[in-house]
Order: sequence, then structure tokens, then C-alpha cells
Amino acid sequence: MPALVLLGAQWGDEGKGKATDLLGGSVDYVVRYQGGNNAGHTVVVGDQKYALHLLPSGILTPECTPVIGNGVVIDPAVLLSELSGLNARGVDTSKLLISGNAHLITSYHTTVDKVTERFLGKRKIGTTGRGIGPAYADKINRVGIRVQDLYDESILQQKVEAALDGKNQILAKLYNRRAIDAAQIVEELLGYGEQIKGYVADTTLILNNALDDDKVVLFEGGQGTLLDVDHGTYPFVTSSNPTAGGACTGTGVGPTKISRVIGILKAYTTRVGAGPFPTELFDADGESLRRIGAERGVTTGRDRRCGWFDAPIARYATRVNGLTDFFLTKLDVLTGWDEIPVCVAYEIDGKRVEELPYNQTDFHHAKPIYENLPGWSEDITKAKTFDDLPKNAQDYVKALEEMSGAPISAIGVGPGRTETIQINSFI
Repeated sequence: MPALVLLGAQWGDEGKGKATDLLGGSVDYVVRYQGGNNAGHTVVVGDQKYALHLLPSGILTPECTPVIGNGVVIDPAVLLSELSGLNARGVDTSKLLISGNAHLITSYHTTVDKVTERFLGKRKIGTTGRGIGPAYADKINRVGIRVQDLYDESILQQKVEAALDGKNQILAKLYNRRAIDAAQIVEELLGYGEQIKGYVADTTLILNNALDDDKVVLFEGGQGTLLDVDHGTYPFVTSSNPTAGGACTGTGVGPTKISRVIGILKAYTTRVGAGPFPTELFDADGESLRRIGAERGVTTGRDRRCGWFDAPIARYATRVNGLTDFFLTKLDVLTGWDEIPVCVAYEIDGKRVEELPYNQTDFHHAKPIYENLPGWSEDITKAKTFDDLPKNAQDYVKALEEMSGAPISAIGVGPGRTETIQINSFI
């Protein structure tokens, strides 16, 4: 029962879509287990580029069954729009399965998200404004709306009214906004329910049966390790668990069934939104990484903050996820530098610190300690094996592997589907 977890080992945007797509032909199911349409994956197939936000990347592989697990929060309008867009481009989406236990993002969640972020002003978190946090908050507060509720109008009415009781008070009295009409929300949701009904299933049962039948299941995280609500740079995080443990709670598949945990690791570091970032660059090198790496958020449209590789972060990701492998992406972006700095440790209050500090204040004040590695100028996008890489590029990969604590089993040397060096098999 080969079950694999694929997740971001930094702050997200590491190239999970390409890695998932690469494995898609070898797996039977690809499952999103957390997050919502605040995630973004860019997958290049031939001369076609696909930007996916809510759907599992495996939806582009005909042999795969794509699944949205119970840990995901679904904006039905976004889901239907994304399905429609893919269908218009000739992609078959009929195999998609959606957990009936997944929670829904409603229009009032996006309203609350946007007005709250504006109200915070300089203290804002940097959310995408897509209602993700409020939807997860309702889930934890037990006033959330689940997919299965769309098929019992009486229950749906009761739940929407309960959810809006407090929100309308806050919207009107704190934010000076008009109260939201429950009946209108119910009507809207019932309409969505009819359109997605054919996709809804008991995905927990299906996935466990598939593993018992020796099918290959790939669990796909939506964001990165440092955006995890428990293990990330809180409060500048998402509202769910993209770390490996989230794959179990977000799908209903037990941890003893997971055989590999693969961390996607960019050859440098980026992040979107506010929060600490020790290796962030504000100079020409940072701008070059942004330009060459096309570092613009797929979902947010915001420029990503860019910096050099951070080894303590990679080691932390290895530890909290139990990583068995790394997939190193965007190595080609570093071509052309004479020397490439790598953060090997931090200086905090005059002391050298080798590991990611658990204390938020310490991490905010962490200064990177760099080791410069020799760069390369040769084009590596045509490399098919590790030996095809220039020696300095090979040495860079080996150094990152040693610092990070898990083997690098694949290397992305370009944006295309075939521009990947496979060193070790993931399955």
C-alpha cells in the first residue's frame, strides 16, 4: 500500500505542482488534504501552462483520480470556475472526487476575511482575502457548512442562520457593514450543491480501499511547512496543517499507511505575505532571483519575497515532517552567479544558532550566517542525469543535501514537464 505525501519544505511556492504532475503517471490517486484556493500550482505540459488553485495537480493526468479531501475548505464558485476552465481546454475532469465532509467557503467568509484584514492595518497578516481563515474558524467553532449539508435544505438553513448570528452583529456594529441575508446564502449554496453533486463521495472509504488494493496514493499539500498553523511562523501562517500529519487528518488515512514523505525544496528561498524571513534580499540579487525565477504568486498575483537558501529551515522541515526525500526545484535559476551564498546558521543576540528557533522573537531577530559556494555559468536546462550537471552545480546540490538531512532524489532544471533529473525513484 504505497502512500506518499508531497509537501512544501519552505513557505510554499516551491514547485509542488510540477513534482505532483511528474509522479502523476505512476500513481492512481492524487489527493489535496488541506488549504483552499489560497494555494497555487503552475504546471507546464508541452507548450501549455496551467494554473491550479483548488484542484489537485493530478487532474491533468488522465490515468489519475483526483480527490479533494475532508481537510480542504472549498469555495464552490471557484471550484466550478476552475473545472469549467479546464473543460474548455479539453481536460477531462469527470473523475474528480470531493469529500462530503469537506467544509465550504461561503461569500460571508470572504467578506469577513477582507474587512478584518483592512481593520488590522499595519498589523495585518497578509491573507489572500479568500475566506480561508474564517472558514476554518467556523469549522473549529462548529458552525461550519460541509459539502454534505448542501443536500439537506433544513439542516443547511439552520447552520447558515447559526453561523450568521454572530457575524452579522460584528459586521454591523464593528465594521459598519450591512447584515448578510441567510436565505440568500442558502439559495446560493443549494444551487452550487446541484452542480457538484456528481463529484461528492465517501473519499475516506475509497482511499483506504484503494491502499488495501495496492493502489498508489499521493497526498498533496497546498502550502509549505512554515505556513503550518502549528509548526509555521505563527501568526504569519495559513489556517490548516500542510505538514505531513495533516495528510492523515485531512483524508482519514492512518499514519501507518504512509510510506514516503517528500519535501519540495526550492534551490533558494521565497515567501509571500508578511512575517520573518532571515535571508530576504533587498538588492540586485533579490531582484534577479525574482525576475529569472518568475517569482509571482499564482493565486495572489503578488511578487514573492526572495532570498538565499536557508539550511536551518530545510533541517526543520525534515524534522517536523519526517521527510524521506527532497525534490529540489529551480536549480536553473541560480545559473550565472560566480558565488552563491547559503545560510548555514543564524546569529541571535551574538550567539550562533544552528537550528530554527522555536521562539518567534528570536526568529524575527535572526541574522543569517552565510557560506559562499562556487557558482556556474553553463546552461543546465538540458541535463538529463546528475552527471550532466556542471561540477559546481553538482557540489551545490550535494552541499544542500548534507545540510538538509534527507536525500535529494529529484532536481528541477527548468520549468518544463521533462526538465527534471530523477536520481532515486519515489515509488
